[in-house]
Amino acid sequence: MPIKIKQPITVEAFEQYFDLRWRVLRAPWDEPKGSEKDGIEDECFHIAALNDGNKMIGVGRLQYNSADQAQIRYMAVETKHEGNGIGRMIVNALEQEARNKNINTVMLDAREPAVGFYQKLGYSIEEKSYLLFDEIQHFRMTKQLTV
Repeated sequence: MPIKIKQPITVEAFEQYFDLRWRVLRAPWDEPKGSEKDGIEDECFHIAALNDGNKMIGVGRLQYNSADQAQIRYMAVETKHEGNGIGRMIVNALEQEARNKNINTVMLDAREPAVGFYQKLGYSIEEKSYLLFDEIQHFRMTKQLTV
């Protein structure tokens, strides 16, 4: 199954993108539609993974925190596609975008079940960060990129 990694650019693509984010990251906790977005979406770099039928199966966002630090946020892969390298492909694309902007540090707040995934990609735990929905522990992780 060839996977394509590309930026969503059309209104329809962004609708699919945000719907996937909501279904994976918010709906299981009964969070309302709209809670998958924040006020800086237009300032960020968005990427999506599409299967051979052009169905969006994974998404991620790079947020620019400063001239030398970016943050990966809202990573989501359809549950039935987890473990197939899609998340790795999305992270690689986000890291490449950071390199393109001469950013050398990428940070993120990983949900506890995803910590091992990010560690395999070279991220290190800095500290416990926050508890989402009173039950999902997050950990601040960072990685130094070679620009």
